[in-house]
Amino acid sequence: MSEKIEEQARTGIGGLDDVLGGGLERRRVFLLEGAPGTGKTTVATQFLLAGAEAGERSLYITLSENEDELRSGAGSHGWDLSGIEVFELLPPENLLDEDQQQSLLYSSDLELGETTKRIFEAFERVKPHRVVLDSLSEIRLLAQSSLRYRRQILSLKHYFARAGATVLLLDDLTTEINDKTVHSVAHGVIRLEEMAPEYGAERRRMRVLKYRGRRFRGGFHDFTIATGGVRLFPRLVSAEHKRGFARDVLKSGSPELDALLGGGLERGSSILILGPAGTGKSLATLTFVQAAVERGERAAMFVFDEELGLLFDRAKNLGIDLQAMVDAGLLQIEQVDAAELTPGEFSERVRRSVETGRAETVVIDSLNGYQAAMPGEHQLILHIHELLQYLNRQGATTFLTVAQHGLVGDMKTPVDVTYLADTVVLLRYFEIAGRIRRAISIVKKRTGAHEDTIREFRIGSRGLVLGEPLNDLHGVLRGVPRLVDERSALPRSEGT
Repeated sequence: MSEKIEEQARTGIGGLDDVLGGGLERRRVFLLEGAPGTGKTTVATQFLLAGAEAGERSLYITLSENEDELRSGAGSHGWDLSGIEVFELLPPENLLDEDQQQSLLYSSDLELGETTKRIFEAFERVKPHRVVLDSLSEIRLLAQSSLRYRRQILSLKHYFARAGATVLLLDDLTTEINDKTVHSVAHGVIRLEEMAPEYGAERRRMRVLKYRGRRFRGGFHDFTIATGGVRLFPRLVSAEHKRGFARDVLKSGSPELDALLGGGLERGSSILILGPAGTGKSLATLTFVQAAVERGERAAMFVFDEELGLLFDRAKNLGIDLQAMVDAGLLQIEQVDAAELTPGEFSERVRRSVETGRAETVVIDSLNGYQAAMPGEHQLILHIHELLQYLNRQGATTFLTVAQHGLVGDMKTPVDVTYLADTVVLLRYFEIAGRIRRAISIVKKRTGAHEDTIREFRIGSRGLVLGEPLNDLHGVLRGVPRLVDERSALPRSEGT
């Protein structure tokens, strides 16, 4: 075999190579397992196509699907398998003749020794660098006992190792699910899983269970299957991404808002904007997006809750021309479908906007929608924590919005991430003189001092307009304030 090949066998799936620490170690046997429909054949085909593209000989040995089915499946992704040798190890048609008194079960059609012999013959004929054996379920049925099955897998492993091939064994887990024979024999084990939420598309994830002598990225990693193959999104680890930047103070363009914030916001910090529906959370983020674009910086918005056409029209009526920002290449805005997106894919989109799109201001509107994108997900806080830490370390200023339940009085927050954010901005409705008004206050700012006042604000043609501090009112945050007695600096009691 030619030695002019890379040290690692790339899988052809960028995210998977990253998880595996570079790819699959050459001259080793790996197990790829998962229930039917999880994407094993697609991953295996991409692995062989990557080898063919690198000038390596590739062999696909199939004991379940026929060659026609394989090529048809590859064609649906736009792939050409002409560079891959497909060996179809299926029972010949005459063995299915009733007169031959043969069972339709493959274990009776072809004995284990004959199967192994034909596999070795195909290997000697092609002399491949990469091999896929699909699937082990057929060999397990032929072996009929755990001991014989283990010996057979060991013989295959030693044969392929001596020949210098990198082998991917597929197992569909349809029989003897608790049999870990191949786990102990294989150099590495990769498991694919599929989950079906009560609403929305199926979710797929991958996990490396074992990889001898190699540091790999542990845990579950989301992946999708679309036209063109598998896309895997490695779990985000914020500690791996850090770069230097100047933590200068960013202005909003509103002197009153900047005063409330103690002069502005620090670059590379995270800002959480809380409030009930309609208080102006999205508009507050747009104020900072507009300021960033006016400084010549790039911004990215990920909108879960509002249709983009409506958002563009509404923003323009408030004096913010989002379309002009997009046309100038300074704003990237994406509509996120919570029912179709996995958390891993969302993190990948955000990363791409920062690393490729060079966005320095990132808006996620809202975390309620982000939570909806994770049905049954109990680790939402950890996802948000890693994402915020990553963005902060990249020098991106991040704005998150959360819609609270209720309108006045006691507010309920569906996602409590106030302790994660560097700055927390609170928006409230309050009633006075028979009219509903809006108030804004800063309840937390890690990066410096801020006003402890509550200011009224209005939404008009100039966007967000803040007034003077509401020094003469008490109980604004409860929704029904009372006038303060100037002599005692205490609220007036009713009837006085």
